[in-house]
Amino acid sequence: MGAGAARVAADYIRQRVGPAAPAPVCGIVLGSGLGGLADRLVDAVRIPFSHVPGFPTATVAGHAGQLLVGTLADRPVVALAGRFHMYEGHEAALAAFPVRVLHALGAPVYIASNAAGGVRRTFSAGDLMLIADHMNLMFRNPLIGSTEPGDERFPDMSDPYDRDLRARMRAAAQVVGVPLHEGVYCGLLGPTYETPSEVRMLERMGVDAVGMSTVPEVIVARALGMRAVAVSCITNKAAGLSAEKLSHAEVMEAGKAVAGHFEALITEFVRQLPAAS
Repeated sequence: MGAGAARVAADYIRQRVGPAAPAPVCGIVLGSGLGGLADRLVDAVRIPFSHVPGFPTATVAGHAGQLLVGTLADRPVVALAGRFHMYEGHEAALAAFPVRVLHALGAPVYIASNAAGGVRRTFSAGDLMLIADHMNLMFRNPLIGSTEPGDERFPDMSDPYDRDLRARMRAAAQVVGVPLHEGVYCGLLGPTYETPSEVRMLERMGVDAVGMSTVPEVIVARALGMRAVAVSCITNKAAGLSAEKLSHAEVMEAGKAVAGHFEALITEFVRQLPAAS
């Protein structure tokens, strides 16, 4: 799923929202349990994933499977209530394809969110973590193959999560009074949760939170020249760090519990973004 398919999808979306719609200041992807932000969009046009050319149907609980075009904090945005994961059987390129569509729609900034397990021992369920860097232990890369038009063949990943955008996110957190940690996210393939031994390995490697998404998306965003920023909702302590068993239901409940803080944070962040050129 490359640049040509992304243009086709973007053209379809523009037809649905009308030619007068302004260019979005950002594209937002909402992870498990964090889809409530979509309800804050004003005058939103909702398009099921299954209607967008090239998009499969979302299959994971907590992912509404809709693309929304509307305004947030008086800024035009595109939001994806849900995403595609490689553990659903998708290739890495398809997992990251929505980012290509956001880029084709004119979004210069990509905002990712996800539910993650806390590897840092001081994390508790409901904490928010600004991602400063990531490790790709999915052992898949969405850029493998011929270079797509507009892609950089060897994108620099020394600062995948834009330094200025991270500063803006920290400033937004102060404005709305939301505690915001910062750390390293590790992407694993899933769909199993990690074993206690794997968590100990990740901890020794310097990982603060672990999940099953985001990394392919940010790689493609960087290849396209988009600026990326991401926030993890810590939904549980990773395996072996507490006596609790892990479940997707727990992830969903933690997402709902922190939804107010997350929505306030992202709304204030978007409010600070300049209009797209």
